[in-house]
Amino acid sequence: MNLLEIHNLHAGIDGKEILKGIELEIGPGEVHAVMGPNGAGKSTLGAVLTGRPGYEVTEGTVLYKGQDLLAMAPEERAWAGLFLSFQYPIEIPGVTITAFMKAAVNAKRKVQGLPEMKAGEFLKLMKEKMAFVQMKPEFAKREVNVGFSGGEKKRNEIFQMALLDPTLSILDETDSGLDVDALKIVADGVNALRSPEKSAIIVTHYQKLLEYVQPDVVHVLKAGRIVKTGGRELIEAIETKGFDQF
Repeated sequence: MNLLEIHNLHAGIDGKEILKGIELEIGPGEVHAVMGPNGAGKSTLGAVLTGRPGYEVTEGTVLYKGQDLLAMAPEERAWAGLFLSFQYPIEIPGVTITAFMKAAVNAKRKVQGLPEMKAGEFLKLMKEKMAFVQMKPEFAKREVNVGFSGGEKKRNEIFQMALLDPTLSILDETDSGLDVDALKIVADGVNALRSPEKSAIIVTHYQKLLEYVQPDVVHVLKAGRIVKTGGRELIEAIETKGFDQF
């Protein structure tokens, strides 16, 4: 059974249709790259899958682990193992990273029927994941993304992903604006989470990240539709001739 199945998905915002019949299937353990020019609908796809308010689905179905994803509330989707890494991570003044992540982890554990993690156990896990993404320990006491540089915000997103250990990760142009070192940290995080059970969707219009994260399947999204699907040869074709060829 596929982990995710999208059929004839039409969706938009403020009365404007952006997705115009998306067809996409992702199996367990697969990494799919979704590439396309600005305005193609790439970010809208991530927003719709994770239930971002304001977006309206007008037609189509989305099954996640065989369940109707569109019927689930955003928090239920997160508890079920979906994770979205934002292109522009928001700031949350007054909430420390430690408090934020402890609440997120324990909310997921509650749904799974597990007890809350003890403080010492959680801090140990958090330090381990922060070291993995080369995040300084003092960031644990800082407010979520407040005063962070662009690279620090993206690193914090990958830290959250590593800590929550999702089944399906959606990276919405997480590579945007990153230098090579930060890009490698993002790639290492994605690669470390690869397993036969876990999958990822990497949304990007750059090729650099895909040099470090080898996708199993590449899709070209243009004007709200997936117009081409293939392997890494598509990345090379885009690099040489751009998106106008499709």
